[in-house]
Amino acid sequence: MNKVKSLLLINCAGAWLLAGCAEPQRFEAIEQVCVKNVEKACAMQIAEDVLGGMHFAVEKADAEQGYLRTRPLAGAQWFEIWRSDNVGPFNAAEANLHSIRKTVELAMNRREKELCIDCDVKVERLSLPERQLVSGWRAYEMFSASTSSIQRLKLHPEQKRAMAWVDLGNDKRLSTEILKRIEKRAKSKK
Repeated sequence: MNKVKSLLLINCAGAWLLAGCAEPQRFEAIEQVCVKNVEKACAMQIAEDVLGGMHFAVEKADAEQGYLRTRPLAGAQWFEIWRSDNVGPFNAAEANLHSIRKTVELAMNRREKELCIDCDVKVERLSLPERQLVSGWRAYEMFSASTSSIQRLKLHPEQKRAMAWVDLGNDKRLSTEILKRIEKRAKSKK
């Protein structure tokens, strides 16, 4: 019994000491990356490869204008370990609690001998209104046209009309990650 208490005390002391050793992580957003000796067409291909690797599907790509936009992508869930579109614990938790979608826009502009790339990631959350219920016995109908034995996501007509994607702003962490990946690939192409 004494050994168990001693072992527990040692483990607690070790955990307490380790908790104090962690340094707060500082995040520095990257607004833009500039790479030398890369053409727009090559940078567009690199960007498409990077975004494709992150499971984004390109909706519009114009190499001449240096513009690329993706289709909205639903946020990754905790069990989708192969996905990398949630950067940071807050974004991962939010994507697991809510219906989140993200759209990436890239703009490329030539500045002297460099090609500068801007990235903007728009984040939206699905707002699904509740239905008014008259009794607690039918709580399963609050969000969908389900029955007590089978749950289905079949919305009521009034919910469909009031359903909307709410703009949550930009995801600076994901923008930074995308720009870092594009810059790394562009530098390795030289």
